[in-house]
Amino acid sequence: MKLCLMLSIGLLPWLCTAARSKTTDKFDRYYTKFLSTSPLKLDDASYEQLTAGPRDYTTAVLLTALQTRFGCQLCRDFQPEWDVLGQSWAKGIKAGNPRLLLGTLDFADGKGTFQKLMLQTAPVLLLFPPTVGPEAKHDAPAIRYDFTMGKQSAEQIHDWIIRHLPPGPKPRIYRPLNWMRIITTTTALLGVVSFLSIAAPYIIPIIHNRNLWAALSLITILLFTSGHMFNHIRKVPYVSGDGKGGISYFAGGFSNQFGLETQIVAAMYGTLSFATIALALKVPRMVDPKRQQLAVFLWGAVIFGMYSFLLSVFRVKNGGYPFFLPPF
Repeated sequence: MKLCLMLSIGLLPWLCTAARSKTTDKFDRYYTKFLSTSPLKLDDASYEQLTAGPRDYTTAVLLTALQTRFGCQLCRDFQPEWDVLGQSWAKGIKAGNPRLLLGTLDFADGKGTFQKLMLQTAPVLLLFPPTVGPEAKHDAPAIRYDFTMGKQSAEQIHDWIIRHLPPGPKPRIYRPLNWMRIITTTTALLGVVSFLSIAAPYIIPIIHNRNLWAALSLITILLFTSGHMFNHIRKVPYVSGDGKGGISYFAGGFSNQFGLETQIVAAMYGTLSFATIALALKVPRMVDPKRQQLAVFLWGAVIFGMYSFLLSVFRVKNGGYPFFLPPF
């Protein structure tokens, strides 16, 4: 009995050393692959080997479904971020420290694993802590990261992983330069600069045109004083029935209006503005006195008629409005 006990005690260090050597050899084998192809592309067999104990390293495996026939848009959207994380870790890791491996198991290559884990959704990220060594977590289940908030960035996953690793320096994220975006942006800027340099002799006079800015200012003023923003805020109807089988173009009360009412009011204000400008600027420049007199009467009649119609609209909006002008 004593002999068996002494023999067991003597073999215990050897067995521990053999187990440590076995798990170290497994890490070194996958670590070599990880440096050349990161993250590791797994199947059912390599997934079992990588995550099986004893394990003196941490491994993170993304279970995903990338093929279009599976309809996982989130999987395809997140895969570039996962690749950035894997390549950054392989680039920044020094002599296998920290001991972390990243892998990807696609549903097409790991249907058995998906069935074994009873996964109904993807992607799912599993983090397997070490089972031997100073940071070991004996019989600890894999830590699961669910993508409940939609697509995650490589930085977010990186922060989540390092929270479960021992203290010490960690590789940072290296994002490759997007040469296509740089070339496209540079080409677009050069095109805009070239266009402006060629078109400047034609564009600058238009920009300096006082009549153009006066017209734009007048249109903007008419648009907003007629109640355009009120229509967008209140979502008012365009027209409404009058209860007698007809159409009501003006809503009663000052706190109500219709969409067509806004356009009619804007047209009235625009006509009044144009008539006033014509009387002030165009008519005095006429050389023929008779034509000038005719224009004065004509534009005066337009202003009189528009103000008459405007006062009638005021009476529709407020029945107690006391003023009016014929013919309305």
